Amino acid sequence: MIRIFKTMENGITQLDTPEDGCWIALTDPTATELFEVAQQYEVDVEDLRAPLDEEERSRIEIEENYTLILVDIPVIEERNDKDWYGTIPMSIVVGDNVIITVCLEDTPILSAFMDGRVRNFYTYMKTRFILQILYKNASMYLHYLRIIDKKSEIVEKRLHKSQRNQELIELLELEKSLVYFTTSLRSNEVVLEKLMKVDRIKHYPEDEDLLEDVIIENKQAIEMANIYSGILSGTMDAFASVISNNQNIVMKMLSVITIVMSIPTIIYSAYGMNMNVKGMPFADNPYGFSVVIILSVVISLIVAMLFSKKNMFK
Repeated sequence: MIRIFKTMENGITQLDTPEDGCWIALTDPTATELFEVAQQYEVDVEDLRAPLDEEERSRIEIEENYTLILVDIPVIEERNDKDWYGTIPMSIVVGDNVIITVCLEDTPILSAFMDGRVRNFYTYMKTRFILQILYKNASMYLHYLRIIDKKSEIVEKRLHKSQRNQELIELLELEKSLVYFTTSLRSNEVVLEKLMKVDRIKHYPEDEDLLEDVIIENKQAIEMANIYSGILSGTMDAFASVISNNQNIVMKMLSVITIVMSIPTIIYSAYGMNMNVKGMPFADNPYGFSVVIILSVVISLIVAMLFSKKNMFK
C-alpha cells in the first residue's frame, strides 16, 4: 500500500500523486509498488525491499542519490493466542526532494505523523522528520517496556497462588520480548551514533536538542530493558526453584505415607500365604484376626510418630 503525505498550510494532507517535499509511506508494498517508487526516485529496489525481511539488521547506507536508514521498531505479536512483543525493521530513505518509509505493517510510530498528532512536524524538514521518527520509536519502546513490567507483576502475583507451568511460560514469553527489545535497541544505538557523523544528512542547530533527546530516550530504553530482563530472569529462577522444592516436599510426603502403609501390607501378606496355620502366630486364637489388625495399626502409628518427630510430613 502506498500513501503520500505533505505538510500544507492547514496541516498534514494526503495526496494522490507525489510532489517535492512529500513523504511516501509504503506499508507491506507489492513488488509492483516497490518497482514504481524505485524507478521514479532512482532508488535500488533491494534497498526498498530490505525492511520486508524480518531478520534484516539495523544500519545506514549512503548511496549516490539517497541515504538509507534502517532501524528496528517494536510491534505487538500474537503467540499462543495472546499478545506479546517483538521487533521488525523499518527503513527511512532520504532523497533530494522526498522521504520514503517502508515497513512490513502499520505501526503507531508512523500513524501519529499521518494523523497530525506530532507537533512541529513538516514533511519537507527531512532532518527533523528523521529525528522525530527515531524519537517516537524510542518512546514506543519505553511504552511497551512499561506494559511488559506491569504484565510481569500480574503473572508474578498469580504465581504466588497457583504456581503452574502456564505462568512460567508467560514469564518466558515476556523475557523473550525483552531480549528482542534489548538487541534491537543496541542496534539502533549504533545507527544513531553513525547518524551524527553522516554529512549527507544536514545538521541544524535547532535540531540539536531533539537529537540529544533521541539518544537519551534510546539509552533509557536500553537500561530499562536490561533491568526488567534481569528482574524477570531472577523471578523465573526463583519460582522454578520454589515449584521444584514444592514437588520434592510432595514426593517426600508420599514416600513417608508409602512406608507407613507398607507395614500392614507386609503383615497381611504374610498371613495371606498358603502355609500351615500351626506356624502362624495367633492362628489358634479366636480373636487372632482382630489382634493382627490392631498390632499392624499400632506398629504403623509408632512409625508414623517417629517420622512426625523428624518433621517428615512437612
